[in-house]
Amino acid sequence: MGNREDLLAGAKRCLYEKGYTRTTARDIAAASGTSLASIGYHFRSTKALLNEALVDTMREWGDELERALGTDTGMRPGSQERFEAIWERVVGSFTERRPLWATQFETITQLDHLPELREAFGTGLEEARYGLAEIFDPDADPETLRVTGRLYQTLLSGLLSQWLIDPEHAPTGRDLAAAIRAVAAGFAR
Repeated sequence: MGNREDLLAGAKRCLYEKGYTRTTARDIAAASGTSLASIGYHFRSTKALLNEALVDTMREWGDELERALGTDTGMRPGSQERFEAIWERVVGSFTERRPLWATQFETITQLDHLPELREAFGTGLEEARYGLAEIFDPDADPETLRVTGRLYQTLLSGLLSQWLIDPEHAPTGRDLAAAIRAVAAGFAR
């Protein structure tokens, strides 16, 4: 690896260990085994390096989650059992990747001051919506994918926030399925 790749790897480690706002240029230089000057040479600024590292990390996580969730559950698309199983896998990723999820939430609160990250997160969010919807029902038409993807992303964000605050009392896949059934039953009345 060259200095640029070492810096990215060091910045990713720092994001996991310290988060976005608490990581300094010195932290990254130490974690990467490079000089402070190499940050400016390769990325112009610490913020630009952290932004690229965060976007790369989120993309890697998204690919990993898609592979994990896309693994054939052997259950019929659209079934309650599949819905519950997929959400249980999502919760499992919260445990495995807690530092990344916490860093993502931390960064979201800073997006008003980080327009380049806002754009990257916005693009990633739209892709994530469709990706989630396709995992639950790969045969759905584009409009159904659009609206259900937004619902699944809303569930993901809300579930994550509850899990970060109080994981022992956060909803499970089974809880989410029961709640959706109850809401749908209320619509039918």
